[in-house]
Amino acid sequence: MKSLFFKTGFVLLALIFFGKLAKNERGITHNNPNDDFQGQAFYISKSKMELGRWGDRLSEAQKKQVAARLKNRLEKEYILTFNKEEALFYEDEKLDAMSGATDSWGKNFSPGRQYKNVKTNTQIQNQEFYGKQFLVKDELLSINWILGKETKQIGNYTCFKATASIPTSELTWYDFSWSRLRTNNVEAEKKTDSISTKVSAVEEEEDIPMTEVEAWYSPQVPVGHGPLEYWGLPGLILEVNAGSTTLLCTKIVLNPKEKLEIEAPDKGKEITKQDYQSTIVNKMKEFRNNRMGRRRG
Repeated sequence: MKSLFFKTGFVLLALIFFGKLAKNERGITHNNPNDDFQGQAFYISKSKMELGRWGDRLSEAQKKQVAARLKNRLEKEYILTFNKEEALFYEDEKLDAMSGATDSWGKNFSPGRQYKNVKTNTQIQNQEFYGKQFLVKDELLSINWILGKETKQIGNYTCFKATASIPTSELTWYDFSWSRLRTNNVEAEKKTDSISTKVSAVEEEEDIPMTEVEAWYSPQVPVGHGPLEYWGLPGLILEVNAGSTTLLCTKIVLNPKEKLEIEAPDKGKEITKQDYQSTIVNKMKEFRNNRMGRRRG
């Protein structure tokens, strides 16, 4: 009887030990008894070049030249440092530093260091616009994800598909386009029109440009974080396809030996996303008017 009890106990201990070992190899469990889960995810971002009507006048050779000049804007690398509640997303600028490539114009409209806290529903992002520092504080973007059943493998992680339709301006509030400036002018005219009706308001809502987003997340990394504005899924987002841009996770490091520091940016003029976008639009209007004034002069 004692022999049987000993053998049974030994088998149970062995199963528990090897079960834990298998989970650790998959990066699911963590060693810290205080559940101090941390990690880093490394992403590459690739965007297709959109030249619009101007591009129609270019030859294929000219398009290749433009693409080569804009490579450091179309292809970037990012790092996402995270724990259960917080995340810090920022561009890895080592490659640009090594190549000596600079893109002073593009940096004015690129995402800065972005801190997100899913517990407090807070986003704090540092943005520099023509030498002036802004500290953009706002709520996290509300995303109505539709969870699918499709799966695929990204590295060692099984990922599930999720989709969402998001207003483009909510995803690119730190960016600028001349079409947005024209839209801003139209909206300003509508606000001054006292004959506006509820029907026109409904039509305006229907005309809001939307971006169809496809995301792939893995519950094997049990955090609700993701790159850029994306978050809120039951697992780390490893891939995002939105418009002409694809973000793909190439490497994940869970629970490194050295503790990772996650600190929110704290320098710059405090402002909301909407007010920051208005600041950009007004400044670009000023640039355009000054340029037109010099031509007339």
